[in-house]
Amino acid sequence: MSNDAGAQQGTIEDQGPVEVSPELARQIENKREDLFEKFELHDEFPPEVIEEAEERTEDVQEEIQSEVEERADMRPLPTWTTDPVDAQDFDDAISVLERDDEYVVWVHIADVTHYVHPDSAMWDEAIDRGNTVYLPGYTMHMLPPVLAETVCSLVPEEDRLAHTVEMHLDKEDLSYQNIEIYKSVIHSDERLTYKETEARLDDEDAPLHDEISLVFELADQMHEQRKEEGSLVLNPRRDRAHTIIEECMLKANKAVTHELMWNRGVEAVYRVHPQPSPDEWDDALREIQELDGVSIPGDSWDDPRKAVNATLEQAPERQLGKIQWAVMKVMPRAKYMNDPFGGHHALNFEIYGHFTSPIRRMSDLVNHWIVYQNDVPENLVELCDTASDKQKAGESAEREYRNFLEEVGLDPDAINNRGMEVVDEDEAE
Repeated sequence: MSNDAGAQQGTIEDQGPVEVSPELARQIENKREDLFEKFELHDEFPPEVIEEAEERTEDVQEEIQSEVEERADMRPLPTWTTDPVDAQDFDDAISVLERDDEYVVWVHIADVTHYVHPDSAMWDEAIDRGNTVYLPGYTMHMLPPVLAETVCSLVPEEDRLAHTVEMHLDKEDLSYQNIEIYKSVIHSDERLTYKETEARLDDEDAPLHDEISLVFELADQMHEQRKEEGSLVLNPRRDRAHTIIEECMLKANKAVTHELMWNRGVEAVYRVHPQPSPDEWDDALREIQELDGVSIPGDSWDDPRKAVNATLEQAPERQLGKIQWAVMKVMPRAKYMNDPFGGHHALNFEIYGHFTSPIRRMSDLVNHWIVYQNDVPENLVELCDTASDKQKAGESAEREYRNFLEEVGLDPDAINNRGMEVVDEDEAE
């Protein structure tokens, strides 16, 4: 998925950009340049990378048609994307079907490795960048937008190359009955925003209503299962559209990495999240318990994750941020590793990794290549370390940039949602 910041605002498209003076605009630009240098972030792409990207956007439909016979043709399936209103690319789409004895969920992910592979300049640049960095109102892409926002983007009403994760789920508990991962050609029927997805769920006569309703029922059940099994859910009050995307992507990511580890026994870019120490968890729970109007249910103390989940569901709105912050302070940083063991503590998954966002995360891009070629790069450990370091750098840059905007009297979320417009003071008046 693209950056979700501001996706639930609803009125983004109805508001104008944030107005700033020329002097303040210069200060903001200088701050960005300082952060790029401090955290070794890349903005402009080298000419050879842009040239290569532009070449791969030529004769797109002809190339896709030449691939059809070699791939699964998923174009007849009702398929759609769901993204923020301001999303610039669409890298995952969903299809769903109910059968007598099972549900089938297809998560189609942009087949970026068809265009960006280890023999390309774009691959080297993506590895160096590590991931797309989202600053409020400003994006530093991992891949050239001329490629990411065109042939790699699962735009509506056009055929696109994809990497499909087909999951056959048991009707009782939604456990995996079968997992298949393969190259495909898809045709997205619609590009929906989160707000539009919510509207489709409420309108029985709307296109895709039945499919979206079915996948929400499944996603809601997946969500409740995760909580029962001890998965930490810091944002329990997400709307239905976000629940669909979050749970389907988690299910697909988990399916792929289980396939890689248990069925193929190969190294890959796994996501490992260490757990806090017992004392750190005690400190967090004590801080939460002392908040005004907050009480941790007595039957949940044995598992701190379940305790936090139960507390967030009952706590007053004004305390949600403080509860979340108390947890985040003690959480170790998740990292990418070639060995999955140790698992993902927050999700309570024994094995986990990323696959569903190859346009914006190098970890997913490398995993696509491993799945496709069953070939593990010789420098996999180095790639994992780079992915971890670049993610940390991007998050640190975003935090400093947001703090700077607040210091100069601007709302980072407003800028992220609406953009900025430079105006002279007399114009602003």
